[in-house]
Order: sequence, then structure tokens, then C-alpha cells
Amino acid sequence: MNSPLESTVLFYIGPVPISTAIVTTWAIMALLVLGAYALTRGLSLHPTRRQAAVELIVTTLDTQIRETTGADPAPYRGFIGTLFVFILFANWASLVPGVEPPTAKLETDAALAVLVFLSVIWFGVRGTGVLGYLKSFAAPNPVMIPLNMLESVTRVFSMFVRLFGNVMSGVFVIGIVASLAGLLVPIPLMALDLLTGLVQAYIFAVLAMVFIAATVEDGQTPTQKET
Repeated sequence: MNSPLESTVLFYIGPVPISTAIVTTWAIMALLVLGAYALTRGLSLHPTRRQAAVELIVTTLDTQIRETTGADPAPYRGFIGTLFVFILFANWASLVPGVEPPTAKLETDAALAVLVFLSVIWFGVRGTGVLGYLKSFAAPNPVMIPLNMLESVTRVFSMFVRLFGNVMSGVFVIGIVASLAGLLVPIPLMALDLLTGLVQAYIFAVLAMVFIAATVEDGQTPTQKET
């Protein structure tokens, strides 16, 4: 098994190396886009079972966002839902023979962490304006500005390390057990890996939502908070 700190380069697009993790990520994104199109086409006021299942998923997502942060889920539904589903399928990619989950590679988790970092800025500025976003660093008082700025970086870094460590360790354990004990023995570990992948996707999405909501709330004026 290759080191998670190394990436196998398959080909180059100009000077840009394309690794197996990138190709797997593209494949997952393509499957998710096609799956989303297939599940959401032909929606009607009289839902079919397929539409009812999709609506149940969306309602569950909205409820989770609302209960976690108290915020209106509409502005965040698309980003948080996509983030959760992508990480979930990326984690579960290890169940496909010969496929290593892209979330077991540093570059994928670093990209996800950067995406969350940028989303906090985007939603903070969109929800409270530039001045409101900058004001969030002064909560609860201006003395905290340096620490809050440092925290905005370190908390996202901690998300990246947590996701990478948990997914990578699961892949290594299953690989080691399979090499020593054969193909059937690791099946319970694979079931545990499914649960771990689900939990890690959930934690990553919830933490992203909490960071976004906290930034928006800290940057709001008292009038905006009342409304």
C-alpha cells in the first residue's frame, strides 16, 4: 500500500500532475451529478416514491441544520448537503476493489478544508456584509481579534487532520488484516469502516455548518439578530 503522504501520478495535463485521488474524485463527482439529475428530474406536486425519498432526505438535512445552529437552512442546504454526500461517498469508495478513498490522501482533505475556510468567508460576507464579517473577529471583545483570526485557520486545519487520520487509518487496518488473514476475515472491519465513513462525513459537515453559523451570528447587528 502506498504511503498516504505520496500520490501516484497517472498522467499530466500540461505541467499539472493528475493523481489517482484526483481521478477518483472526478469519478465520484460525475456519479453524484448523474445521480442527482436522475433523482430530481420529473418532480411533481404528486410525488412518486423516488421524489418522496428525496424530499425526506432534504427535510432531514434541513432539520439537522436548524437543530444544530438555529439558522434558516435554506442558504446553507446546497453546500452542506453536497459536502456531506461527497465525503460520504469518498469514504465508502474503499469498498470498491482496487479503489483507495480520495479522503485517505492529504491533497483531498486539504482541498476540503480550504473549501470550508472559503465558505465561512463567503457566507459571512453574504450574510452580514464585509464590515459585519470583519466584526465577527472582535467577538466577544476586540482583545480577541488575534486569537479569533488564528482560530479561523486552526479549526479548519483540525477538521482536515481528523478526516485524514480516521479514513487513512481505516484503509491501512483493513489492508493489513486482509494481507495477513485473507479476504473474508476483514468483512466485519469493512462494516465498521462504513459506519466510520458515515460518522466522519457527518462530523465534517456539522462542524462546517457550526463555523459558518457562528461567523454569521457574530457579525450581525442586534437588529439583524432579532429578525
